[in-house]
Amino acid sequence: MTGPLPRKPRSDARDNRERVLGAARALFSADGLDVPMREVARRAGVGPATLYRHFPTKRALVAEAFADQLHACRAIVDEGCADPDPWRGLCLVIERICELHARDRGFTEAFLSAYPGVAELAEGRAYTVKAVAGLARRAKEAGRLRSDFVLDDLILVLMANKGIHAASAAGQVAASRRFAGLVIQAFEACPRHAPLPPAARLASAGPAVGETGSTD
Repeated sequence: MTGPLPRKPRSDARDNRERVLGAARALFSADGLDVPMREVARRAGVGPATLYRHFPTKRALVAEAFADQLHACRAIVDEGCADPDPWRGLCLVIERICELHARDRGFTEAFLSAYPGVAELAEGRAYTVKAVAGLARRAKEAGRLRSDFVLDDLILVLMANKGIHAASAAGQVAASRRFAGLVIQAFEACPRHAPLPPAARLASAGPAVGETGSTD
């Protein structure tokens, strides 16, 4: 005889869990990881008891909220490392990682700090660092990456990318792409000055240098 089949979560319980995750992602993305759990519960429209039933600790909530981003980050790194041209692969990693982080401020904060107690984030960061180190070494050997590049430079890029603020999500991504293009030219051993991605109109910026306007 076989034992009883495991019970599936009730539909309302699944809905509550998804609402909590959606609220957490939105709040972490907008305000970082210091958002209180009670604010996550309020945004999700559930009581604190419901939130803690699904996610007993904030660490558990952070790990689950960023699971998709961690998977995407690993896929980007794997794609870059699989490219037979290591410089092209490294450029892909820089461009895609910057865009991924531009879409989610909370993920950047969690990734850079290896949010305490979340093993998945620590493992994801370690995997990324090791893989990019190998890719950078091959790009140097090919003569395309400047010889004084160090991995801390990539962390510096992510920290700077996190500081980009635009009036819309689309503007934020556009600005990040432009920034990544500038970074790539700075990292190249013999810059070829390929055209940059289009400039983003940032809320606090005036006319771009070189633009003409009426002086009347």
